[in-house]
Amino acid sequence: MNNRPPAYYTSSIDCDTDYPILQSEVDVDIAIVGGGFTGVNTALNLAEKGYSVAVIEAEKIGFGATGRNGGQVTGSLSGGEAMRKAMKKTLGKEVDDFIWHLRFRGHDIIQSRVEKYGIDCDLKYGHLHAAMKKSHLPELYESLEEAERHGMGDQVSLISSEQMPEFLASPLYIAALYNQRNMHLHPLKLCLGEAQAAAKLGVQFFEHSPVTHIERGAEPVVVTAQGRVKANQVLLAGNAYHKLERKKLGGLLFPAAGGIVTTEPLGDLADKINPKDLAVYDCRFVLDYYRLTKDKRLLFGGGAHYNGKPSRDIEQELRPGIEQTFPDLKGVKIDYVWSGQMGITINRIPQLGRLSNNIFYAQGYSGHGIALSHIVSEIMANALDGELRQFDTFAACKSIKVPGTDWLGQQFLTLGMWYYLLLEKLR
Repeated sequence: MNNRPPAYYTSSIDCDTDYPILQSEVDVDIAIVGGGFTGVNTALNLAEKGYSVAVIEAEKIGFGATGRNGGQVTGSLSGGEAMRKAMKKTLGKEVDDFIWHLRFRGHDIIQSRVEKYGIDCDLKYGHLHAAMKKSHLPELYESLEEAERHGMGDQVSLISSEQMPEFLASPLYIAALYNQRNMHLHPLKLCLGEAQAAAKLGVQFFEHSPVTHIERGAEPVVVTAQGRVKANQVLLAGNAYHKLERKKLGGLLFPAAGGIVTTEPLGDLADKINPKDLAVYDCRFVLDYYRLTKDKRLLFGGGAHYNGKPSRDIEQELRPGIEQTFPDLKGVKIDYVWSGQMGITINRIPQLGRLSNNIFYAQGYSGHGIALSHIVSEIMANALDGELRQFDTFAACKSIKVPGTDWLGQQFLTLGMWYYLLLEKLR
């Protein structure tokens, strides 16, 4: 059964998953709800520690945002400043080093996974954070100074207006921060490779098995229409794609629909528009992001619909951005169009917490999920193993809960988007 979205990623995997539907009672140490990066990697971490684990997925492994995103692995945190303020109460003077560690820990984990388990995920290095006007430049200078303070000066450099044609055949940018440590990759191939590694270590995966509810108790039970998983501990890792435990989790996380397109193969034109094969995003609050795929297509995403509804015509929305960015691509054929739901928190801080002493949750990466989900997976695996220090640092951050219906929360996000669009015009 293949019900994946019509994304470029779906068409370019070598083989798909075929895990069974949960149709019996399973007894494990830890049950994980959600088969995206967070669920799969927490399971892999726990299996490496010797735990028995079951992952229960409503669709297919990597079905949600994990298999639909832009494929960029960067050290950016959309809630970095809010995180710093919230965590300073717990960490004091250590907060800046802790957050810097968070920015790049995900890179190390992904590199380690790829090398240890031989995962072919089209991994490439190099990224540009591109400025479109003078008011964007202070952000680049600040990022460069921070990188130099943390010993990354040899991997990060400022690209001047005169140098930009060496990097991109685009009239839009006046400067950029070139980061050689940042990466880009095929996220679905990465997730499926990680799941395969976990399965070889004994993790049981169940697909097409939506969870209906969780029975609490000393040994909580994850219940589906046809089966049950009894465990000592449970982790909810469905992000924007589940509606479980709404009494506690309702009003905390809201879906935002991001659209992405992929062009036809560009051949030599790909080398002309992006000669160093870098991933790129710009400095705007509501930004465009893009990169070249292994077969030299342009994969391009932009904006987001914070009302929770997908775009009605993603190609029509994104084509002007493609052609403004790269005039050489005017009229280019679009081969793939898709959308995915990002899990957005009001203050942009990832939400790690407990529903009871043995039921945990992790969610809310606000558009920065590849690196962050791998970091959070490590933190959650450690917490489930009894090491709670980093988990407690996140759990102590106050999550903003919007009372009332999810609709009201979506309106807050929509208003926030319009605020940032106005702010961008004014700066």
